[in-house]
Amino acid sequence: MAVERFQIQISDEVLDDLQYRLNHVRWPDQVEGAAWEQGTELSYLQSLVAYWRDHFDWRVQEAKLNRFSQFRSNIDGIDIHFVHERGKGPNPLPIILTHGWPDSYLRYQKMIPFLTDPAAYGGDPEDAFDVVVPSLPGFGFSSHPNRRGMNNYHVSEMWAKLMTQELGYTKFAAAGGDMGSGVTRYLAANHPELLVGIHLTDIGIIRDLVNAQDPSGLSEAELQYKKKAQEWLALEAGYISIQSTKPQTLAYGLSDSPTGLAGWMIDKFRAWSDCNGDLRQRFSEDELLTHIMIYWVTNTIGSTTRMYYENSRSLPPLGRIEVPTAVALFPADILLPPKEWAVRNLNITRWNAMPRGGHFTALEEPESLAKDIREFYRPFRTMK
Repeated sequence: MAVERFQIQISDEVLDDLQYRLNHVRWPDQVEGAAWEQGTELSYLQSLVAYWRDHFDWRVQEAKLNRFSQFRSNIDGIDIHFVHERGKGPNPLPIILTHGWPDSYLRYQKMIPFLTDPAAYGGDPEDAFDVVVPSLPGFGFSSHPNRRGMNNYHVSEMWAKLMTQELGYTKFAAAGGDMGSGVTRYLAANHPELLVGIHLTDIGIIRDLVNAQDPSGLSEAELQYKKKAQEWLALEAGYISIQSTKPQTLAYGLSDSPTGLAGWMIDKFRAWSDCNGDLRQRFSEDELLTHIMIYWVTNTIGSTTRMYYENSRSLPPLGRIEVPTAVALFPADILLPPKEWAVRNLNITRWNAMPRGGHFTALEEPESLAKDIREFYRPFRTMK
């Protein structure tokens, strides 16, 4: 199909079914004094579910989401949902922003206005972007892949087609975090002719450092990274183990229980954000529940976790990237990469330590991230 307009319209039947399930939760117990030590805290989740059941209004959130210009287009047999907001400036630069897990295209909803209309926020209209924010295949309102091999590399090939064949851009920018960082790097590695530069908020888990057998060639920063990464993987990465080995087994429980789904996702929003252990410092209940609802109403927890399975098995090697690269590091993010490794493997032209924020960068610090993106791309605008 060609590019078609899209609006979110969840049926009353889906919402009524959700309400029934929220009214009939069977709660587990929790060890006294455990708090968040063994996972999502019982009292917090009970409070969130009570708000979800009694106060959260999906129709209000749905109307807000539908204010964005949304579309769908079939690429490689999959209907890809995306936001496409045009920039308000004399010569907007197109940019594609890619999210990860357990967030969605909503990761960038707060940041879009800062990029499309910088003048409205005290910026320069010359820095405006045409912003494209797709939902990864199997996420949100994109359709589910029905075959093997849907990994970061394959998605990057789909994004190249989306930007050039479907939207008609010949040169563009790209940015991302989490899975979106991997997709963006594969896009740069395999289609450098299309990109003016890439902007990353992380470089993922650097496995060649974690698994390095001979530490003699590693710098002090790389040795520290190796140690921290091994500790993090031992203590925090149980979700990676199950999602990259048995995602189907996990999907049954999380697809059937909205409370189970919320418990699985909330643990990560708390652990990975710059919230000092208090989610309310960073996110309102409405924000968190809207993210969870995107997974629930589309029944995509199975297809999203399956990306971990595919990425752990079918990704091709990724060589050095020559496209100009910016990295913005947020202090509370997971496993900040050593600069020496980044410089060896990417053409780093901007390396910026941000003052605050965690893994959900554009959700937590949309204005500062937008500013960093605008400043990085300013010299490249004549190249598109």
